[in-house]
Amino acid sequence: MKKKIALLVYYLFARWFPTQPMPGWRLGYAVRRFLFQFIVDEVGPGVIVKHNAYIGNGEGLRIGSNSQIGQNCRIGKDVTIGDDVVMGPDVVIMTASHAFDDLDTPIRLQGADMSRPIRIGNDVWIGTRVIILPGVNIGNKSVIGAGSVVTKDIPEGVVAAGVPARVVRRRGDSQARGRRSP
Repeated sequence: MKKKIALLVYYLFARWFPTQPMPGWRLGYAVRRFLFQFIVDEVGPGVIVKHNAYIGNGEGLRIGSNSQIGQNCRIGKDVTIGDDVVMGPDVVIMTASHAFDDLDTPIRLQGADMSRPIRIGNDVWIGTRVIILPGVNIGNKSVIGAGSVVTKDIPEGVVAAGVPARVVRRRGDSQARGRRSP
């Protein structure tokens, strides 16, 4: 019953509360964090949920400590987000898709494919308008560039970008940015 009430309050009111730097942003963050304790399966301390995040009914969603859920994001069920994850606005994390293999049946009548969980490691930065498709794992300390579509697993400690996302370099590789090593 608490979950249903929290969902109602979140979707009717709290998801519209302001995000930094608008006046009242601290209250908005505090109220959303409080409600998420009843809505999602697990939420760590220091989590920030920004304006208008959509999480369905929160089923299977686990959010680690000090992570941010981006403004206008959309997150499916069965998603694990590690600690210290930073998420830009308009991120889409999809754990389900439509079935489409039967050519004799319209796609709209084929239903959904089986949901496949998504795991996002610790200390990950997910840029603005990234789309993460079902079944993907993103390794610890990785960065996903803005506008990328992540269709397969991303290893630990890399920068990945593009459509589809591919590894463009390792994090900490200063020569890749045109800088000289000391």
